[in-house]
Amino acid sequence: MNSTIRNIQLVAVIFVLAATVIAFFLEVKEMYLNRDIELADLLLLFIYIEVIGLVRSYWETRAIRISYPLVIAITALARFIILQDKEGDPTNLIYISSAILIVAIATVVIRLRNSKYLKIDNSKSNEL
Repeated sequence: MNSTIRNIQLVAVIFVLAATVIAFFLEVKEMYLNRDIELADLLLLFIYIEVIGLVRSYWETRAIRISYPLVIAITALARFIILQDKEGDPTNLIYISSAILIVAIATVVIRLRNSKYLKIDNSKSNEL
């Protein structure tokens, strides 16, 4: 049963990788046809690259490092801010910026949890 579930996961990861690569090249093609490259387009390409890195990491370790989705979330939120029109509600900008700050703090906390300088004993918990 475990091998069947593992095979389903690997097929799903291959599908995610193929879809991401196709989306990446379609975006590059769109930029080429429009002869215009905007910051939002570049951030979208970075999101695709991070997803490809997440797939590579999963393929090598068979586990997802939580820092990858957090970085993807920060990039997606930054892209959302850039795409926001000037007539939009300014409070949305504060909310999204707060979300970026919260995700960034979570990323720092997760990276510091294994820091030898903090001397945290992780032998009892193996959550992530």
